[in-house]
Amino acid sequence: MTATQLAIQPDKIPEDFFAVLDALCRVAGELSRTIAMGPLAGGLGAEVGQNTDGDTQKALDVQADDAFRLALKGAGVRWYASEEQDEILEIDPAGGFALAIDPLDGSSNIDVNVSIGTIVSVFDAKATAEASFLRPAKEQLAAAYFIYGPQTALILTFGSGVLYFVLDPVERVFRLANAHLAIPETASEFAINASNYRHWSKPVRAYIDDCLAGIEGPRAKNFNMRWVASLVAETHRILTRGGIFLYPGDSRPGYENGRLRMVYECAPIAFLVEQAGGKATTGTERLLDQTARELHQRTPFVFGSADKVDRVAVYHDLPDQEVSALFGSRGLFRA
Repeated sequence: MTATQLAIQPDKIPEDFFAVLDALCRVAGELSRTIAMGPLAGGLGAEVGQNTDGDTQKALDVQADDAFRLALKGAGVRWYASEEQDEILEIDPAGGFALAIDPLDGSSNIDVNVSIGTIVSVFDAKATAEASFLRPAKEQLAAAYFIYGPQTALILTFGSGVLYFVLDPVERVFRLANAHLAIPETASEFAINASNYRHWSKPVRAYIDDCLAGIEGPRAKNFNMRWVASLVAETHRILTRGGIFLYPGDSRPGYENGRLRMVYECAPIAFLVEQAGGKATTGTERLLDQTARELHQRTPFVFGSADKVDRVAVYHDLPDQEVSALFGSRGLFRA
């Protein structure tokens, strides 16, 4: 596969990114084959250790990280920051890019045949590794994710809209399917792990309570709840049919800032969501205005259709007595 094969419309892909995209797409294509084999490819979901944050590493996590890191040599990437690596690695001292990656998002779903993915963020490389990534998220040059599901797809932005490529399973080439992917403005779905309800803050509980109240509540509308436990899968659904995703911080030890990482999960997804016409926040503040203080820093994350994300922020601004009241008293939140 070559970068020119990737781009049906070559003007959509900046020339400087050809080598990086070629490397990423080659690895993603091979991962797609491996994932499709399931148990025939061996114990892909077997636990093989823990990463720096104490999360369980699966065999395919490590395999994917190794494959991307090796493929990016010679592609113009100087600094490589991965969820599976404790520290930032230098790949090519002459490279102009700093690439952050979650090599295999949603790996807990490997053995149950649910969509998983790869998330990528690209900055221009600075003189030091830390300066290249610990900076405002809005300074990203590009962001992307691959999703390995019924279709293997690449969703990509360079800051001027969102491109949607699909892997042709016969010719093994990523082909452009949509040059202007945009989040639908209307949707009636929200995604959150409701098992943590008792740990949420009052504003988050109030928002979800009002959604669950349905047609008879202050929103005067019935909603459906979704939860896949794969950030890429949740993002892909929202980009294609709208809605909202919430992973707030909560009262559990270690979850004060949620569980999603700023640099290689939330920042690239936020970039894609905004370029698709949506919004992404910490619940109260624009995500892309935030700066990570350390590589594996976590952050609360809310993203999706713009009006829904704005509404969550309003709940955080309400006086405590209003948030604590029964849903029926929040009549200003109709529609």
